[in-house]
Amino acid sequence: MRNLVLACIACLSISSYSQEKHVTNYGIKFNGFVKSDFFMDSREVAMAREGHFLLYPLAENLDINNKDINSHPSTNFLAIQSRLTGSITGPDAFGAKTSGVLEADFFGNAGDENGFRLRHAFAKLNWKSTELLMGQYWHPMFVAECFPGVISFNTGVPFQPFSRNPQIRLSQNLGRSLKGFISAATQRDFTSAGPTTPSSITSAGPTTPSSIFIRNSSIPNVHAQIQYKPDSTEHVFGIGADYKTLLPQTNTTGTLGKSVSTELIQSFSAIAYGKLEFNRFVVKMEGVYAQNPYDLTMIGGYAATSVPDAATGAVEYTNTATASGWIDMNSKGKKMQVGLFGGLCKNLGAEENITGTYYARGNNIDYAYRIAPRLVFPAGKMTLAVEVEYTAAAYGNTKTDGTVINEKEVANIRGLFSCIYKF
Repeated sequence: MRNLVLACIACLSISSYSQEKHVTNYGIKFNGFVKSDFFMDSREVAMAREGHFLLYPLAENLDINNKDINSHPSTNFLAIQSRLTGSITGPDAFGAKTSGVLEADFFGNAGDENGFRLRHAFAKLNWKSTELLMGQYWHPMFVAECFPGVISFNTGVPFQPFSRNPQIRLSQNLGRSLKGFISAATQRDFTSAGPTTPSSITSAGPTTPSSIFIRNSSIPNVHAQIQYKPDSTEHVFGIGADYKTLLPQTNTTGTLGKSVSTELIQSFSAIAYGKLEFNRFVVKMEGVYAQNPYDLTMIGGYAATSVPDAATGAVEYTNTATASGWIDMNSKGKKMQVGLFGGLCKNLGAEENITGTYYARGNNIDYAYRIAPRLVFPAGKMTLAVEVEYTAAAYGNTKTDGTVINEKEVANIRGLFSCIYKF
């Protein structure tokens, strides 16, 4: 009897240990990096976070002596891009494998530089050929499998769409090499522009980024994409289409009093991309056509086609469109890597004539381009890198059709040294 009891206790101990060991496979594992950037610009730039996130150089601003106020250089050292990522695993649910990610950094938000902020936060359900993602993740126009490998935190902006959005994304394998997905998203940190408040507008009103405009439309940002990955390769090719609806105002005010406003601005965008990855080098490229891409950190947006109607205050809107393209090449050496990024974007103008307010970024820019070579020196967990960005923008006079004439180029040269320590 004693031996039987001891045997039962031993079995229970082994079972308990086995279950405990199995359970410990679930939980959260942390990784990330500490990144310090040291950079200098040759002139004033359109930027975010104390110059860390560079878009393009500012236009000339001449003083009384015809000298450019924006031509002075600047420098800064920052470590706010440092990041912490928690990868979450757990038991199966609904017949699917479960996982999640919780990621934050110290990049903050506008007015909160160096603040701890949410980047990604999502849960996934993975069945045999289907995946459901729910939470905040990259906007589908930012393709995680194909984006520039630059050192600068701008990641190719404004030539590359850049946004993270709360969303629901359903992916489906359509064969061994083909995958498609659809998503519905709203906005949070990367938002569209609009009137100062959604219930007031003037012909010269300021642009205010807010998620209220897509929320009031009651229609989420819808995207569909197909991606092809050839068997036994790391190559990736894809195309996608995007549809977005905003309601800039819920009501307007004129001489007759207040009126309900239902005037929407509906926008269409599309992307095509490809990545060719070989043993010694990788080439990535993308082409973008985007209407109203303000929330994607690109130039463009929308505008009022007229000043408000005197009696009702009613306003109609039109998109401004942008075309952009980029290519990024990078070697895959173990001790040194050489890379080169090139990007170009072009203001395509508006669908209708504009005589009212612009809710756009860079509506007086005809085109912009960037050339950015880099050297990367990896050594275990530590990486040192240097990069030079030459970014030019052509400013001019905006016509009623949204295009720009009489343009003049200004350029900025950014020298960047970066130290990245991964853990």
